[in-house]
Amino acid sequence: MKKLDIFLITCRCLRTIADEVTFLLEKYAQQKNHKFQRLFYVEIATYPITWLSETRLRTFAMAAFLLGAVLLIAQPHIVPSRPAVHPKAEAPSQSVQKELLKKTSLKNDFKENIHSNGSRQQLPQTIIIGVRKGGTRALLEMLSLHPNIAAAESEVHFFDWEDHYGNGLQWYMNQMPFSYPRQITVEKTPAYFTSPKVPERVYNMNESIRLLLILRDPSERVLSDYTQVFYNHVQKHKPYPSIEQVLIKDGELNVDYKAINRSLYYIHMENWLKYFPLGHIHIVDGDKLIKDPFPEIEKVERFLRLSPQINASNFYFNKTKGFYCLRDSGRERCLHESKGRAHPQIDSRLLDKLHEYFHEPNRKFFELVGRTFDWH
Repeated sequence: MKKLDIFLITCRCLRTIADEVTFLLEKYAQQKNHKFQRLFYVEIATYPITWLSETRLRTFAMAAFLLGAVLLIAQPHIVPSRPAVHPKAEAPSQSVQKELLKKTSLKNDFKENIHSNGSRQQLPQTIIIGVRKGGTRALLEMLSLHPNIAAAESEVHFFDWEDHYGNGLQWYMNQMPFSYPRQITVEKTPAYFTSPKVPERVYNMNESIRLLLILRDPSERVLSDYTQVFYNHVQKHKPYPSIEQVLIKDGELNVDYKAINRSLYYIHMENWLKYFPLGHIHIVDGDKLIKDPFPEIEKVERFLRLSPQINASNFYFNKTKGFYCLRDSGRERCLHESKGRAHPQIDSRLLDKLHEYFHEPNRKFFELVGRTFDWH
């Protein structure tokens, strides 16, 4: 009786294995939109067995084991539609996929623009995604000291401006500089970081792209943001309200002010982490880059897997301008005069309100990225 029990248990296990594999095959076929037809059935009869020798028992058990092993090996591997390294990632929506098919060519269909010297235009392998008034121009200029960096001259705004995005990836590639195979093409558009649609669009272009994000003290960034807009109005001979009028509404901090929203880093970072693992986003400390640029640029070189070519002698402090300038092959150059403008005078109590408002959002951001910054 024991032999019979062992045989029936073995057969039932075989049936269970077959059913499980069949279920996985059906699920796989549904995901791939294929029709599935059973090629085999495993049925174990339950009628009484009056005689069973030890030799037959061993033969049946071995056959069951071998068939079960074959079925397990044949189990299909279900490939996730997003990187498995980041569980928050979700599959691209059908609307986004259709949008890309309509607006972009397949990468294999790109018309390559090749120069006679062997260089060519290519999609960026690295993007500086922000943040506005965080030091993106300084970061790009300093990174451009490396011979293996080819940087786009202007902000392309491909992923955040609908009219540009509608032109497709071929148009985007045409905005890139000519580069050699050993070089990394870099594009900079600071508005990408705070634009809700951008992370998914960048992911659909290249899920392995390396992203650079430069941040500074949120309160200081707000003041710098205001200063830029103020001077833009001055140059156009247009009036613009004072910093107090912009920051205060009905006696309270105006949290609807766009510049304040741009400094809520954790909200925007959460959106990017839905599509990219933290290891694909290098955060540059913008405050440290201003005070001592070389150590921060060294970290960027390592993140981009570049050979160490930039050194401390490439930077010198310009006392007249009050910030670091660059020295490249004997030539010296500084950022445009619009960079490093003095911020407007602001009441200390209002500045304290800004610091207090950003305290909790900053804490959430620190937890999100696993590091802290010397911010108020």
